[in-house]
Amino acid sequence: MRTFCFIWIILLFYSFDLKAQKFQGKILSKDNRIPLDGVLICNSSKTDSILSDINGFFQINVPGAYSFSKNGYHSKEVIVESSSFILVILEEKPFELSEVVIKSNHFQSELKKISASISIIPESRIKSNDGLNFAPILNSAPGVYMHSGTLNTNRITIRGIGSRNLFGTSKIRAYYEDIPLTNGSGETTLEDLELEGIARMEIIKGPSSSLYGAGLGGTIQLIPEKGTFDSFFIESSYTFGSYGLGKFLLSSNLGNQTNSAKINFSSTSSDGYRENNKTNRYNLTLSSNHTLDKNNVLNVIGNFIDMKAYIPSSLNETDYLNNPEKAAFTWGRSKGFEDYSKLLLGLSWEHSFSETSKLISSIFGGYFDSYEARPFNIQDQKIGSAGLRSRYIKNSNLMNRKLLWTVGIEIFNDRSFLKTYENLYRDYPPETGSVQGDLLSDFVENRFYSNLFSEGKYHLSEKFILDLGLNLNQTSYDLKDRYNENEFNTSGSYSFDLVVSPKAGLTFQADKHKMLFATVSHGFSPPKLEETLLPEGVINTDIKPETGWNYEIGSRGKLLKNRFNYELSLYAMDIDNLLVPRRTGDDQFVGVNAGKTLHKGIEFALNYFLIDKKSIQLSHSNSFSFQNFKFEEFQDLDQDYSGNDLTGVPDKIFFTELHLNTLNGFFTYLNYRYTGQIPITDDNSVYSDAFQVVNLKSGYIKRIGNQFQFAISLGLNNVFDEKYASMLQINAIGFGSSSPRYFYPGLPRNYYSSVQLQYRF
Repeated sequence: MRTFCFIWIILLFYSFDLKAQKFQGKILSKDNRIPLDGVLICNSSKTDSILSDINGFFQINVPGAYSFSKNGYHSKEVIVESSSFILVILEEKPFELSEVVIKSNHFQSELKKISASISIIPESRIKSNDGLNFAPILNSAPGVYMHSGTLNTNRITIRGIGSRNLFGTSKIRAYYEDIPLTNGSGETTLEDLELEGIARMEIIKGPSSSLYGAGLGGTIQLIPEKGTFDSFFIESSYTFGSYGLGKFLLSSNLGNQTNSAKINFSSTSSDGYRENNKTNRYNLTLSSNHTLDKNNVLNVIGNFIDMKAYIPSSLNETDYLNNPEKAAFTWGRSKGFEDYSKLLLGLSWEHSFSETSKLISSIFGGYFDSYEARPFNIQDQKIGSAGLRSRYIKNSNLMNRKLLWTVGIEIFNDRSFLKTYENLYRDYPPETGSVQGDLLSDFVENRFYSNLFSEGKYHLSEKFILDLGLNLNQTSYDLKDRYNENEFNTSGSYSFDLVVSPKAGLTFQADKHKMLFATVSHGFSPPKLEETLLPEGVINTDIKPETGWNYEIGSRGKLLKNRFNYELSLYAMDIDNLLVPRRTGDDQFVGVNAGKTLHKGIEFALNYFLIDKKSIQLSHSNSFSFQNFKFEEFQDLDQDYSGNDLTGVPDKIFFTELHLNTLNGFFTYLNYRYTGQIPITDDNSVYSDAFQVVNLKSGYIKRIGNQFQFAISLGLNNVFDEKYASMLQINAIGFGSSSPRYFYPGLPRNYYSSVQLQYRF
């Protein structure tokens, strides 16, 4: 009897323990690791269901099989049997992007609830190209155009902003997770990152000051792959192709139930299509995600780049048409190149105080060491940078209506040590190349900005949501001249006036599958330090930042029995205090505020499945941009260009892509891009020709058992061998008797092939 009672008591306590046991977990999106709220969680019998909370958190009491489902994501079945913390990852549906949650927004909202024009480039499109060049990927987004002269010579424009920057990308901000890729001078470099390590791109078009501060054109958010939880695998691939292309990639995924890390190493080399065009690049990236508990998540991002790339530069029209393989004479004679290493590091912590409030904070830093030999001089530059970005997000109620609000700050400082030297290549035999001579200048630049931002999203009703935002920016430069003495010294400092940038937006949910939005936003772009200097090197305190107002209406959603996903935007943007680089020498420019521009356009995207079956899927993506950009007022010295077309931007861009996937592993990507004519000079006397490019990639993926997977692919770029200029040097000047060098020739027909192996432990 005692024995029976003892056993009964043990069983009783055990049953109480089972009843009291709680199974807790969190639901995240695959590409960006954002917590997903409103996920429907059902048991196998469909008799009981719950929803995940605003932080993606859920709790169930009984073990068993559960389904997790949310609009815009593939459903997933999970067996819950362990009392440890459970992470559930849902994969986005590539053609229901208006339903998915995006990262480049304070509130990490579904795209269909955001009153702004945002394009998402999913991982499938990133993988559909050769893995080398950002241009064909970014150019698939409406309103975005990337000039690409070589692998290391590029310029990105969004709605025409940034088109007048002579070298590189400016007036557009970019982030790698929370790490700024834009330096203190407003210059952005994406092209040296490893494309294979990027899971998604989110592009905010138009001023996004209340989100990210300075950047009239918008912001590009690159979201790195963070690896897969609860798995360990390694994979390697090798790509070879035309013009000596060779790329080796080695990746490792380390993951348990609450931690994941993706490590990529790549080595890329190319002889290039043109003379003096050889490139060697090494990339090492780390991206990890650590769920410490239900309230704390830690992300670690690291990226190291080492690159040496020779520069062929632009060509005049005669050479472009008849001998596009050659380098510009002085660049070929001096064997001009850039050789640099770059380090980016970031640590991000997300802490949930409760179901309704959280704090997201990031600290980041970087180092850049560059040596660039140009025909006119040799530049030696070192930059160290550090900063932080933090925002508090609160979900509350006002008058019984949902109110989301945030307040935050971003602080960034970088310090640049810049020296220039004579290039004595003319004094040596042609095969010698660049030779460093005497010191010409020695500057230390200290660049600082701070953004204080706030935004609120108020649900006026079930159908209307009001967005209000505000950004306060303070930007300052400090220049120390360590070369000149006494009265020739050009040291100085300058702080721009406080810039206040408001934003207001309204969304209307027309029905379950369609929404309308309208927005008015202010943006600004301060001049680079170099643009603030007068010819004698003195800081020009009269120069002002470019500022502008963007007015936009749009819609996104589904059509025709929800088979078609669409996005439509109509916008007009006024830019004041247009910054114009006025050439004063071979490598000398002065920034001047010369007028106003008016940017008007229509953007449209349409995605749908032609075939959507388990055995085969054939999808069709399209985007179209009609761009009418004009100099509203533009007086440069004695020339009046008012009413002319804005230089450096095509008037029309059309992109279409077919994507075929089969259950047995075969896949094909076929895309076509039409780019309209581009004004090259401010007086509109010279335009580039419109052109069309077709790219094709096909391959096969095969899994062998549970551990091995291999893939092979073959790609052909510029299938019909179109002759076109892939980048333009606007307003180029021919010195002496030479003709202006406007054109960077695009690659003729070229191929690449890749082999990939993966092993899962």
